[in-house]
Amino acid sequence: MKIIKFKEKKKYKYNRKVNIKNLILKISIGLHDFEKEKKQRVRFNIDIITDSNIKPDNDNLLSIVNYEETINKIETVTKKKHHELLEDLAENIFDIIFKNKIVKKVNLKLEKLDIIKNTESVGIEVSKKKDE
Repeated sequence: MKIIKFKEKKKYKYNRKVNIKNLILKISIGLHDFEKEKKQRVRFNIDIITDSNIKPDNDNLLSIVNYEETINKIETVTKKKHHELLEDLAENIFDIIFKNKIVKKVNLKLEKLDIIKNTESVGIEVSKKKDE
């Protein structure tokens, strides 16, 4: 009887994603005069896909996306100025998130919650990916 030995391969392929789910901020957004006068609730859902080759390291926080810091920066940009379009706000959020070098792709969903009667929300979904 012949014994066959298999080489043990322990290579894994990771997909790493940071989720910010149902962040609701009261912000100044919209084209209409009444929207410029009164802040409205906007819901943010964000998926941040990172470089799967970078292993999270407790001693190097640059190896991760800090969701608390990301939320704080989004809060700052929404307080700083009025955005006329959700699309404009989305681009500002992409600029914030892609400053982190390990980010590869961002899926962003922005929804106005109180603007159209008889709807739960209206909004946009946008994805942006770094060129490899």
